[in-house]
Amino acid sequence: MSRPQRKPRIVAVGGGVASAAALAELRKEGFDGDLTLVSAEDTVPYERPPLSKEFLLGRSGSVPVKDPAWYEQQSVELLLGLPATRLDLAARTVTRSDGSVIGYDQLLLATGVRPRLLPGVDGDGVCYLRTVQDATELRDRIGAAGHVAVLGGGFIGCEVASAAIQLGKRATILEALPTLLHRALGSDLGEVVAGIHRDAGVDVRTGQPVTGLTPRPGGGVQVTVGDDPVDADVLVVGVGTVPNQELAQQAGLSVENGIEVDEYFATAVPGVWAVGDVVAQYLPRYGRRVRVEHHDTALRHGRAVARNMLGRREPFADVHWFWSDQFEHTISSAGLTDATAPLIIRGSLEQRSFSAFSLDGDQLRSVISLNRPKDVLDVRKLIARDHRATADQLRDESLPLKRLVPSPATDPRVSA
Repeated sequence: MSRPQRKPRIVAVGGGVASAAALAELRKEGFDGDLTLVSAEDTVPYERPPLSKEFLLGRSGSVPVKDPAWYEQQSVELLLGLPATRLDLAARTVTRSDGSVIGYDQLLLATGVRPRLLPGVDGDGVCYLRTVQDATELRDRIGAAGHVAVLGGGFIGCEVASAAIQLGKRATILEALPTLLHRALGSDLGEVVAGIHRDAGVDVRTGQPVTGLTPRPGGGVQVTVGDDPVDADVLVVGVGTVPNQELAQQAGLSVENGIEVDEYFATAVPGVWAVGDVVAQYLPRYGRRVRVEHHDTALRHGRAVARNMLGRREPFADVHWFWSDQFEHTISSAGLTDATAPLIIRGSLEQRSFSAFSLDGDQLRSVISLNRPKDVLDVRKLIARDHRATADQLRDESLPLKRLVPSPATDPRVSA
């Protein structure tokens, strides 16, 4: 009598939205083998964007990508609370920190990123924000604080300062670069965001690097910046992230500012894939590798890699998109922005309602919008299709952007 054939097993390492999306898509597409999720966190994958927005404001709890019951219903094995510490690509095994070993037929790495730590910037009163545990601690500290300082004027720093002001606290942003969101938006648009924060009551200090940090007696910290030190009850550090690529690197996979994958999310090792914030993916549209840290991108990565793991061979071509809520304003963007590229403005920077486009010849490269989310939706369609656009067309508010999107009948890339 022959033995029953063993079902294939796919193991996903990393407990973020990319893993959850991949597992869901695998089941949706009919994969009936074994699925295992390995995560260092002790909870099922959850949405991270609310952690620096609605969660801090007390308007939202942790939002799971899939309800915990879903994993049981779909026969997904959850191995939570212990990180993966070793990969054996030859033996096709994953070892966890307790020494347990899990075999796989295909492996999905979605290990994400972690906050960049600053040497000497730690101790009581100093917080970093990445996990729901971090956000819970920060929410409690902000609730008890009178003054919240943020080191770093990126999206996390701006969103935390916005939440602090809305909770009735004093807030200060300390940024060494000339404006807020300088790397993402450039000087002109970054200064618009700085004005929004100043008008809301945030003490915005740009162009001044921090030179010292001293714990205060009784709690909190004193931050030395320029000639005017800042006394804060809590200091939130948001100075970028580092990809969690060490596990892949130790296993011999190619890494450079992320795990290197092709347009199908495949590494150089057959059966090993990677997605999400940690990947440096080759994108034919740009002719280079790109690492993108956006929630929507990670979600789409997960869905796309699942189909490729099942043999579909679908290159990833989705247009990157993100948003950030700060006070009553929404910043959104599509495409790969270049803060040094010349911008074409539609609308008004002064009235804080605009879209800023960048062109590569007569092709749209990206858009950054303030309070014009529909422009971003239209530009996503433009970038994804054959189109032609001029600076005059983009400035002309009487011309709807969607008219620049070719119809399926005229788009040679859309089959009948």
